[in-house]
Amino acid sequence: MSDSPSHHPLDALDWPPTWPRVLDAEFGSPPEGDYRARPEDFLVEETLDFDPEGEGEHLWLYIEKRDLTTAMAVKELARLCEASPRAVGYSGMKDRVAVTRQWLSVQLPGREAPVGLREDLAERGIRVLEMARHPRKLKRGVHRTNRFRLRLTGPAVADEGLVHRWERLLERGVPNYFGPQRFGPDGRNLLRARSLLARGWRKRDDRDGMLLSSARSFLFNELLAERIREGSWGRLLPGEVANLDGSASQFAVESPDAELEARAARLDLHPSGVLWGVGGSLASGEARRREDQLVQRFAGLCAGLEAAGVRLGRRPLRLRLAETRLERGDGELWLTFTLPRGAFATAVLRELIAHPTL
Repeated sequence: MSDSPSHHPLDALDWPPTWPRVLDAEFGSPPEGDYRARPEDFLVEETLDFDPEGEGEHLWLYIEKRDLTTAMAVKELARLCEASPRAVGYSGMKDRVAVTRQWLSVQLPGREAPVGLREDLAERGIRVLEMARHPRKLKRGVHRTNRFRLRLTGPAVADEGLVHRWERLLERGVPNYFGPQRFGPDGRNLLRARSLLARGWRKRDDRDGMLLSSARSFLFNELLAERIREGSWGRLLPGEVANLDGSASQFAVESPDAELEARAARLDLHPSGVLWGVGGSLASGEARRREDQLVQRFAGLCAGLEAAGVRLGRRPLRLRLAETRLERGDGELWLTFTLPRGAFATAVLRELIAHPTL
């Protein structure tokens, strides 16, 4: 049923939504656990695949921040450098309740960094690890990966089932859900997006595109959830758009053959889902029908995104965990893994533990 004004699918939506886990069919519900009780329990390190050149009008800073959002760090850096926040660049948005490392840049044409910049930032919970010059501003989405080190506590730590679930994720991959932080507390960003798109999106009402992103992320999660329910989230359907693991490379698959199926089984290729917007989808056949069903269910959201001029994109339905480690301590368990940019550690955690925020 389409999202007409008289009956909108979001009206009956509980939060967080009961999007399915892939491991529950084999192992049942995950054990209860806790995470991120303090910032030091959630460590994130952003990695680039290039280094600043050493000269130019932009000062790049590799920072470690604690209990601060990226937006807060940007604001502090701009203030201390007497620059506009628009002169500050960053690649990825990092969580607040965490200890995170990432690059920022600030445009300082013809002038040096303010005296005492390191010390002033440190007083605000921002430690500068490196500084270097570069000709260009740091752009969104240019980092390659995020490396996570997460501390789990609670009953799940003593449950051997968690280890079995972890091992299965290493074998089969992880559903590439957008995390709950994308939708705001109690999904309020999504509800705001629904209202804004219904009356017509304007940049002044959503300057950073957060609400557009929330709507697209919700639609993607709904598509992924349906693929999980039918058991096709990790295999290529006829007409699928395959995504090469760890890259933006995509290609249409009219009819999967044995070689492509084997590559998908070893996580070299992943099925992909649509990020709704303007433009033609490369999907066809069975894969395209899943997208058409999504549009029928949420016609208003899709039409609003098209009217806003958002370009159609794609995102892999599945993630491969890299550089993994599981370590046990006294009443705690540490997980280490690397994910490609845009992926959420909470997508991994929700397969392993039961927690109200997951």
